[in-house]
Amino acid sequence: MRVLVVEDERKTAAFVRKALQSEGWTVEVLDHGDTVLPLLATTHFDALVLDIMLPGCDGLTVVRQMRLRQMKTPVLLLTARGEVGERVEGLNAGADDYLAKPFALAELVARVRALGRRVTEPAATTLHLADLSLDTIHHRAERAGQPIELAPREYRLLEFLLRSSGRVCARRAIVEGVWDYDFDPGTNLVDVYVMRLREKIDAGFATQLLHTVRGIGYVLKEPSP
Repeated sequence: MRVLVVEDERKTAAFVRKALQSEGWTVEVLDHGDTVLPLLATTHFDALVLDIMLPGCDGLTVVRQMRLRQMKTPVLLLTARGEVGERVEGLNAGADDYLAKPFALAELVARVRALGRRVTEPAATTLHLADLSLDTIHHRAERAGQPIELAPREYRLLEFLLRSSGRVCARRAIVEGVWDYDFDPGTNLVDVYVMRLREKIDAGFATQLLHTVRGIGYVLKEPSP
């Protein structure tokens, strides 16, 4: 893997570089946000570790500009704060994952590995539930004929829940199936993404399809008559 790290705290950048290089990965480090897009335009990276607070251009702006330019590099945001609002803002901007400081290097490595993991797409099929459909070939979602714009991780979450429609999915199962982690990261990562997905597939519709099963997880199903 080739990983780009953007972090202006020298000690943090050095620790992250060493941890990623110990996995045998090639690591490049930048310390200014405004240097990221020019490098991504000319160099391929399998993952981007991006601090939010950066000189020149903050990390959230970098992610937004990446997605506007159709740059698909997976992004792990590093944030000094753990508030839900900031995490949601980062995910909505186009980030794939986040990690609050201070963090364990082992967890950062695991998250970067999951971002860079190549996943084989399933065979051609369209998944349906009520008036919700998902084209797994072209990665297009619709509800009652209305297109739904999904970020890459939102798409994977919807596909996972559709393939398990009618069955309650525990948070740990979702983490393993959507993020490829073989451990529970101990955060509300799943809840944040489910909230965002619910806004996209259920908002404005009389019939709600994505349901919370308290203390267990989530289920995608038509409500009982």
